[in-house]
Amino acid sequence: MAGSRNFFAELGRRNVWRAAVLYIGAVWALSQGIAQLGPFFGAPDWIVRWFVIACCVGFPVWLAFAWYYAWTPEGFKRESEVAPEASIARSTGRKLDFWIIGVLAIAVVLLVTNQFVLHRDATSQANAANAKALAARVAQLPRKSLAVLPFANDSGDQTQRYFSDGLSEDLITALSQLSGLKVISRDASFRFRDSKDSTVEIAARLGVANLLEGSVQREGDEVRISVELVNAADGSTAWSHHYDRPFKDLFKLQDNVAHDVATALQARLVTAPGAVAQNDRPPSGNLDAYTAFLLGRSYRQQGKESDLHNAVAAQQNAIKVDPNYAAAYAELSRDWSILGEEFLDGAEMKEAYARSLQAANTAIALNPDLATAHFARAQVLLRSQLDWKDARTETDRARRLDPSAYGTPAAQDSDPQTPGYWFQRGSAFAAKGQLADAENALRTGVAMRPDWWIGYMELELVQVRRGEAKAAMATARHIPPGAWGDFAVALAAQIGDSRAAADASLKKLIGYKNGLAAYQVAEVYAVRKDPDSMFQWLDHAWTIKDPGLQQLPHDPFMDTYRTDPRFEAFCRRIGLTGPGCTRPGAVPSGASSSE
Repeated sequence: MAGSRNFFAELGRRNVWRAAVLYIGAVWALSQGIAQLGPFFGAPDWIVRWFVIACCVGFPVWLAFAWYYAWTPEGFKRESEVAPEASIARSTGRKLDFWIIGVLAIAVVLLVTNQFVLHRDATSQANAANAKALAARVAQLPRKSLAVLPFANDSGDQTQRYFSDGLSEDLITALSQLSGLKVISRDASFRFRDSKDSTVEIAARLGVANLLEGSVQREGDEVRISVELVNAADGSTAWSHHYDRPFKDLFKLQDNVAHDVATALQARLVTAPGAVAQNDRPPSGNLDAYTAFLLGRSYRQQGKESDLHNAVAAQQNAIKVDPNYAAAYAELSRDWSILGEEFLDGAEMKEAYARSLQAANTAIALNPDLATAHFARAQVLLRSQLDWKDARTETDRARRLDPSAYGTPAAQDSDPQTPGYWFQRGSAFAAKGQLADAENALRTGVAMRPDWWIGYMELELVQVRRGEAKAAMATARHIPPGAWGDFAVALAAQIGDSRAAADASLKKLIGYKNGLAAYQVAEVYAVRKDPDSMFQWLDHAWTIKDPGLQQLPHDPFMDTYRTDPRFEAFCRRIGLTGPGCTRPGAVPSGASSSE
């Protein structure tokens, strides 16, 4: 122990500790200096790395030198050659202290310079280079491509946002009918509400060359709309205008905006064969009816049960003001149809479907060329009556009337910036059996919209097919309480380890009054490998016209039984044809979209 103390004391007397600190500080300062100055002289990146390695190799040599040699007024001498009375180790130590302080001060200055000056400059240069690359990419996009960002609500009353949003949506509808003009969907462009991203970043993500921005201010009988068309590649304003009009001239104002934007983009209105120009205005021009219509549409898009009841009330108010308002009847049909399928059961569900069908029929009678009316009728025919043939006829009619919205099955969800796009992509992968890709796509969708329970439902179906019991049960917890939530839990439980839990969850699902979850019970029995019970519940689902049977043609859990003669006979009985009702492509397999 005494020997160790003497050794460490000798290290201190010979200033070996100070020499080590001085060496490390000098290497630190020099490496920072080389790293900062090297790029200006074109030095390769490996210089700093090899400098540090060489210094690490030289460190033991330096310590050995400090041990064996002393600094004297005559220069360096071997420690053994210096008489104790002639040693100036303490004086040398003080000088080394000053050197250490100086070297460390230089190192700190270099560090601060790198972090707060050079690093900031490098970040600025990287950001500039990234912006330049984005601008170059946007410049290559078709000039006639546009996204309408949600107009800002400048009224000072946040409850009026539905009005500015409604005007933005109607402008999207009007511009979508211009020949050769690509207009991004509402779901995609509205994701950038209040975005801090630059113009070029938003345009690059949406895949358009132009952005239409604006604001709406309504005060009493006056309305002001400010609109700016931005060339996204360089951020320049291609066109802008301020419109101040009496509120009674709102529709004329909307037409002026659409016309001026079309002129700026050199686009014109040319409809496809069989197509008819669409708009959501009341035939009377009554602005109170139109305002109620916009409010109801905004409620429907929020999607909760309470929102849908509010949507119904708003559309009924619009119809009360203008009894000939076909677009309001079409929206009312959609509201009742969604309520019936997703939130009601028994007599209430049947009543909702009856009101939905009545509203759709009225809308078509008032305006046979209104695409949304035919689409609404197709939805309620399929949901309430499982009328495959007439639903297809109505859907085809809607597509002919408005190809921009219904031209393809995914017309409204063809942009990667929308959760609907990833929902359909996930469904397409799932239909092909590419379950890992399907899960990734669906996770992207629910990350965009965490309250999107339908996306979680689809994700769980994929996980059940993959046999991932724990993951499926965790996903099921995202489904709201009620029939869909209980179905999700029951389905996940069937592939778990607990038979008691599987039986209990199925019993709870069976217990729903009026057979609300009849088709879902059949699906659970399909997963349990109990075909006899499955066919019994399919028969019951058809007896009560369970809208869940819409999923039968593309339900992956039924694949095992498609060659069973009973399955083909059942398909014929309910009006479906084809060998085994083969699954056709990418269609959601468990829950319907709330549109």
